[in-house]
Amino acid sequence: MSELIASDSTVGCRPGCGACCIAPSITSPIPGMPHGKPAGVRCVHLDDHHLCMLFGSPQRPDVCGQFDYDPMVCGEHRNEALATLSWLEQSTR
Repeated sequence: MSELIASDSTVGCRPGCGACCIAPSITSPIPGMPHGKPAGVRCVHLDDHHLCMLFGSPQRPDVCGQFDYDPMVCGEHRNEALATLSWLEQSTR
């Protein structure tokens, strides 16, 4: 997520978080990950600064573009987002 995605005028996606690119599984093909991405596995397009290298690209999977910042999911910091998204992934299997 290489730029701020605002859900309202004061809160948005934390640049450098990357929790949504690690915790959830993705069942659709991703460039470089033709079988998708298992839960807990870092997407190959997440750089060393936890930024999506496909952000804004037409190659970015639709499922990634549909994920939006939500304070109930993303919490106050990256570790909270990872924990919540991991719990949601496990709970909805």
